[in-house]
Amino acid sequence: MQTPYNNPYIDADLAALGEQARRFATGRVAPGFQERDRTRVLDRTLMREMGALGFIAPELPEEVGGLGTGTLAAGVIHEEIARADLSLSYINLLASLNGQILANYGQPEVAKPWLQRLTKGEALIAIALTEPSGGSDAANLRLRMERTADGYVINGEKTSISAADQADAIIVFGRTGSVESGAHGVTAVLVPGDAQGLTRSRFDCHGQRAIGRGSLFFENVRVPLDHRLGDENRGFVQVMQGFDFSRALIGLQVLAVASVALEETWAYTAQREAFGKPLSAFQGVSHPLADFETQVNAARLLCLQALWLKDQGAPHSAEAAMCKWWAPKLAYDCIHQCLLSFGHAGYDRGPMEQRLRDVLGFQIGDGTAQIMKTIIARARAGRGAVPA
Repeated sequence: MQTPYNNPYIDADLAALGEQARRFATGRVAPGFQERDRTRVLDRTLMREMGALGFIAPELPEEVGGLGTGTLAAGVIHEEIARADLSLSYINLLASLNGQILANYGQPEVAKPWLQRLTKGEALIAIALTEPSGGSDAANLRLRMERTADGYVINGEKTSISAADQADAIIVFGRTGSVESGAHGVTAVLVPGDAQGLTRSRFDCHGQRAIGRGSLFFENVRVPLDHRLGDENRGFVQVMQGFDFSRALIGLQVLAVASVALEETWAYTAQREAFGKPLSAFQGVSHPLADFETQVNAARLLCLQALWLKDQGAPHSAEAAMCKWWAPKLAYDCIHQCLLSFGHAGYDRGPMEQRLRDVLGFQIGDGTAQIMKTIIARARAGRGAVPA
């Protein structure tokens, strides 16, 4: 098999890190892949093992439990865990996104203990942006955060939140300014999962079932002032910058699933015979796979480039948006073709159909293709030329 690390973005140290992560993922994560889908329970033992190996948010500074690496290291680990189980790799995705937010915008005395628990695999932190009244219209939030003398009182609902019922803490975006202020009236706070007045629900989702999605209900939930992340009324403008990082990680996440599906399909079509020949001898079988092999490799390089640009301190919003709209659609189409290549063996309940269900969710959540293309257009034509 061709090594996945023979490209200009991955040096020898990152390649060795990737191989270490692959050994762990193959030996520890992959065996429970389907069982976690059935039980819908995230394995906390595995999460702690990942933390002990330094596999959770390694890009964070060492003083808060990270390894002080670049974001490419996080990407290399992330895709190896996702190869074995996309749902479990949400641990990496949420830790990198939320860890960056806490490290950059949290009060040290509040953020540091959470970051240390996060990197050790002892805490899972969710992020709550989406509301029932509007998914993609993220700046038009209705959940209220009323300022008090010593903090905030939160009332409202968040929905379609990954790990809603499993998270130990949640980064919550709410309205502190007027409705007319839009994105400039939103504040972000860290809400402990055991806060009084917080209740949760769990959806029966099509895929990503071990991490799950659900709703959060806030009834007079109080958080201290030192739990605010960033400035008041600037939570959306400041904190949302971290989503460029997570969009590139999502691209690697879904493409890793497509890559392992392709590997299995090439092996299957090379040994399965029809009309006295291997299935791969028929161009109708092998050429679609060759098409996807080309596109998956190209898309992966784009994701690595986005992380490389971030590590260089260079603009990468457009590249990250390209990763987010293209990779989930490509991964779904690729795995769909792989499933068809297996015939009914792919259609039956098993790894291939579960992969198809798992990657589909990323065409919906974390920014739709339409929003991503608007971001790209604004980066190229200017925001004034693409107002909406």
